[in-house]
Amino acid sequence: MEKTQINTEKNQKEIKKHGDYSFPVEVSIETIQSYEQGSFLWHWHPEVELTWIMSGAIEYRVNNQSYILKEGEGLFGNSNTLHSGYMKDGQECTYLSVTFHPRFLYGYENSILQTKYIDFITSNDSWPSLKLEKHVAWHQEVLDMIQSIYHLSLEKNDVYEFSIHILLLQIFEKLYRHFSSLPKKKQQTQKHLQRLRDIISFIQENYSQDISLDDVAAHVNICKNECCRFFKKHMNMTIFEYLLFLRIQNSLIFLKEGESITRTAGLVGFSSPAYYGQIFKRYMKCTPKEYRDSMIA
Repeated sequence: MEKTQINTEKNQKEIKKHGDYSFPVEVSIETIQSYEQGSFLWHWHPEVELTWIMSGAIEYRVNNQSYILKEGEGLFGNSNTLHSGYMKDGQECTYLSVTFHPRFLYGYENSILQTKYIDFITSNDSWPSLKLEKHVAWHQEVLDMIQSIYHLSLEKNDVYEFSIHILLLQIFEKLYRHFSSLPKKKQQTQKHLQRLRDIISFIQENYSQDISLDDVAAHVNICKNECCRFFKKHMNMTIFEYLLFLRIQNSLIFLKEGESITRTAGLVGFSSPAYYGQIFKRYMKCTPKEYRDSMIA
């Protein structure tokens, strides 16, 4: 089965159109098992993303928050948030993704819909995400509306776009009522999020080189201990673990093309084919040769 891969720019912004300018909405059914290693790596996009779990379970991370989402539950992911997803305990997971640009809701730039309601949510990094749970009444109403979007996407009737617009506005009205009712707190700065993006981007650009923790820390101008603590807190894994994960992920491309194990190991930054094979088996549950042979058979 051909595996899905999320392509990003150097700053981890996803390279993918979610709809088009005339209708900036994408409704798609995804499966976590379709991604290599049962996970999609950290990325971000300016679009808002609504997720509804159709079956199974998934570990979903947004910025420094981790969620276990089960069948019937969902997630609101705010604009410009870093997010990733991982297979949970080997379970398959099928989920609906509704991704749309905020401008679809407010129309004219600087309209009152934008400045009073939409920006109130999308420009506030204190609210990067919200788990939608079945036992919370208004959450279930939102989940029902996401399901309605799913059914509309299957039918594509004469008023499909109009109906989607209405449902997304209703969802955002409920989100606005919720967030505006919360006690006001000092809005977090974008400094931490930008630092995280800078670290991820640096590793992404240099993963095939012999990079050290000193190199990463120097890139974001903090000490090694703070760099380790910061990354672990936000990513729930160490910098070294992320580097190995990324190297294995990127090595799959070369193996699919029939490249030798020795050359592949060197291309993605491993010091020896033996060590590459050891780490590969840890993540992929097979050897590089077994994986390569299965891809080119």
